[in-house]
Amino acid sequence: MGTHVIKMPDIGEGIAEVELSQWHVKVGDLVVEDQVLADVMTDKAMVDIPSPVHGKVIALGGQPGEVMAVGSVLISIEVEGAGNLKESAAPAPVKEAPVAPKVEAAVESKPAAADAPRPAAVCQGPMVAREADERPLASPAVRKHALDLGIQLRLVRGSGPAGRVLHEDLEAYLAQGQSNASAPAAAAYVQRNDEEQIQVIGMRRKIAQRMQDATQRAAHFSYVEEIDVTAIEELRAHLNEKHGASRGKLTLLPFLVRALVVALRDFPQMNARYDDEAQVITRLGAVHVGVATQSDVGLMVPVVRHAEARSLWDSAAEISRLANAARNGKASRDELSGSTITLTSLGALGGIVSTPVLNLPEVAIVGVNKIVERPMVVKGQVVIRKMMNLSSSFDHRVVDGMDAALFIQAIRGLLEQPATLFVE
Repeated sequence: MGTHVIKMPDIGEGIAEVELSQWHVKVGDLVVEDQVLADVMTDKAMVDIPSPVHGKVIALGGQPGEVMAVGSVLISIEVEGAGNLKESAAPAPVKEAPVAPKVEAAVESKPAAADAPRPAAVCQGPMVAREADERPLASPAVRKHALDLGIQLRLVRGSGPAGRVLHEDLEAYLAQGQSNASAPAAAAYVQRNDEEQIQVIGMRRKIAQRMQDATQRAAHFSYVEEIDVTAIEELRAHLNEKHGASRGKLTLLPFLVRALVVALRDFPQMNARYDDEAQVITRLGAVHVGVATQSDVGLMVPVVRHAEARSLWDSAAEISRLANAARNGKASRDELSGSTITLTSLGALGGIVSTPVLNLPEVAIVGVNKIVERPMVVKGQVVIRKMMNLSSSFDHRVVDGMDAALFIQAIRGLLEQPATLFVE
């Protein structure tokens, strides 16, 4: 028997250190070639580290949340033969993703050598018994969902990598009748003294650092305006009825992207990046719209590139594709970087007013609030209209208040008179 030492690989782009986000194995586990061992976090994305060998895990080189240098020992695996104890090799990362590992099994189905060790067989079924103090792998969103449902997470079998519990596993657990239907109601009348400490690591740490950095460096100011979206909602409904079956359904987002593109022709200072160290503003002709997307591990901003060259349906399809990729952990690093202006929306949860934080080094972010029906006075008559607020933030070091207001008013005019979105 020998020892194969796997070192932290060189991810590229001059990165000298990465954060160890999550282990998918523990000491004593049997692993096969190409099985995902760990997730590491760079400045931009999550990267899966695969095993280059079959063997048994005998030592882990770090703890989740630890920042490790490229070339440091990540994990040691006992293997048949001499191993590489004297001459270590690092595996190449196989996947970049903005969120937690993908939900497919981490071990490929290809056969291994007959004498190679194999992982223990995975038991089927939605329920599993764990020790009372054993903490199953699960995202914060899954933990909250389980708490809301009154499910003890340690009893749920996880179908994700390394037994990670997914939303689908909670649904399977409920379908098997294992949950106590009265638990959520009973919980309202039972005193609770439990606590849960969640370490801020991985993507959540990166989000926290970026938000803190943005609020400390940029001089934020927000501007809120209400918009009558009755006409554009009627147009959207008409287009979906006529072309939805053949071209796909349109949400409001592609119309907002189009409004940004048209308004930016007169306000190029909004489609810019500010290098505050070099004191240089770069205005860009290409409109790369970042669309803020919520995932299980936090906020992602996939980028709709060259929105100025896209039709409504092209934008809609790209927004949908990127959002799904981000939520499923399959968006690439390129798809998560390079935006020039950001659009953020919480849909029906959008509230009345928000104060979005800039996505540095951008200088503008447009926030979309929910659509509500309200009585409005139109030509002296009280009528019911569909109203929506835009809550937008700007970097006051670069953008003047008057220009910000005029920019949002331009978007308002385009959305309230939707035909102008398509007049060249």
